[in-house]
Amino acid sequence: MASDLARAAPNADREVLGLAARALACVRAREPATSPKTLSVIDYSKPSTERRLWVFDLSLGTLLFEEWVAHGRNSGDNFAQRFSNDAGSLMSSVGLFVTQDTYTGHNGYSLRLRGLDAGFNDRALERAIVMHGADYVSERVILGQGRLGRSFGCPAVRREIAPALINTIRDGSLVFAYFPVTQWLNRSPFVGGCGSSASAPPVETSP
Repeated sequence: MASDLARAAPNADREVLGLAARALACVRAREPATSPKTLSVIDYSKPSTERRLWVFDLSLGTLLFEEWVAHGRNSGDNFAQRFSNDAGSLMSSVGLFVTQDTYTGHNGYSLRLRGLDAGFNDRALERAIVMHGADYVSERVILGQGRLGRSFGCPAVRREIAPALINTIRDGSLVFAYFPVTQWLNRSPFVGGCGSSASAPPVETSP
């Protein structure tokens, strides 16, 4: 699987794709009846000026989107450096998420994300960490200020592609948000060997 992802997205880091593939395999092993249609990978170790969000069609093994994505205001400037699971932190979170339903709020059309990594992103619903479009995510903004604008912790994308991207990954797909946070890499039941924690919550992806 990791090699398939790497062939589809040559600009992505192979090691990050390998971890994402491991997380996907873990979900499938834990809950064989589940079948996420897409896997989204965000590599927060890359600068915001680079396209660092990839969305893969898992049935076809193809790349659907390669996009810019913002990180939280308090996570860093062009490079994200700090991550949090705390309400009010204005930081992004690392870990594996499952997509849920959509709604239209003050950021427009948005997609709820449920965090699956206890202690690292499992307060995402409480924090309203959602995927949405934003005017501060664009090549124009990069050219003007040398980086993307920043969110309150949400993985915001370009406003013009947000509806199509959200509709592609909504309702039970996986989002893998990476940064080399040692504690997360050592403790996550999804990247640490699939079985390192018995307390991982059910994934509830679409059948």
